[in-house]
Amino acid sequence: MTTTLAKSPADPQPPPAARVRRPRSARAGGQLHAGPVAYAILVLFTLGSLFPLVWSAVAASRDNARLAQTPPPFWFGSNLMRHLQVAWTDANLGKAFLNTTIVAGVSAGAIVVLSTIAGFAFAKLRFRGRGALMLVVIGTMMVPPQLSIIPLYMLVAKLDWTDQLQAVILPSLVSAFGVFFMRQYLIQALPDEVIEAARVDGASSWRVVWHVVFPAARPAMAVLGMLMFVQAWNDFLWPFLVLTQSGNPTVQVAVAGLGRGYTPDQSLIMAGALLGTLPLLLVFTLFGKQIVGGIMQGAVKG
Repeated sequence: MTTTLAKSPADPQPPPAARVRRPRSARAGGQLHAGPVAYAILVLFTLGSLFPLVWSAVAASRDNARLAQTPPPFWFGSNLMRHLQVAWTDANLGKAFLNTTIVAGVSAGAIVVLSTIAGFAFAKLRFRGRGALMLVVIGTMMVPPQLSIIPLYMLVAKLDWTDQLQAVILPSLVSAFGVFFMRQYLIQALPDEVIEAARVDGASSWRVVWHVVFPAARPAMAVLGMLMFVQAWNDFLWPFLVLTQSGNPTVQVAVAGLGRGYTPDQSLIMAGALLGTLPLLLVFTLFGKQIVGGIMQGAVKG
């Protein structure tokens, strides 16, 4: 005989399964939305980043007498276009822009290609002394660049390259930072199976580099190229030492010659600095979105 026990109303009922409500931003396919605090922080950082550029334009539109007053001016004057024209003519910035574009373009391109090849060798190839060589490369990053100026200048003078653009280009064709950067990226972004598959298909080492390594490293190559281009464009000390007597200086050397005199013309110097900065802003405006998109694409694939 089967006995059925009726539950007493006083018996505790088991709690229903708790429904976990996931936030809308965390659901599958959802997007994260920033709050007001995040937007306020971003606005503050943006204003802080733009302030030096805006102040350069304001100072370039004034004169020395107004810049020396307290408080300084915080709005544009009427001399901006005139100072820009004078700076462009006095510093011969047209030729300086051409020289700097050649130097920065060749240097950045060579660093990207050579660093990618070297980074692939250190990341994926097995050879004797690989770890020791990588330590040597990293060790060169710890040496201050000022220590190499005297021997490098002696070498350039012996080759009779002073006051010539190759004296600026050739010492900057390789970068220890670029090799380390590409090595770290390729370790994660380039699976060993892809290289082994290319080897099975009969691809040589250079064909693997061209058809496998370069496509996989494209996002990192874009970032490294942008960084090296900006670094070469803003380089001042070495071009100043080897191109001082030449008639074809780089932008930074040309801008350094503005406003010379017993009382430097600060507004003219600011106008030259503003002109020297505009090409970098243009490059980042045109290619910044592609570079950031490439970084995100590479991060997802890695």
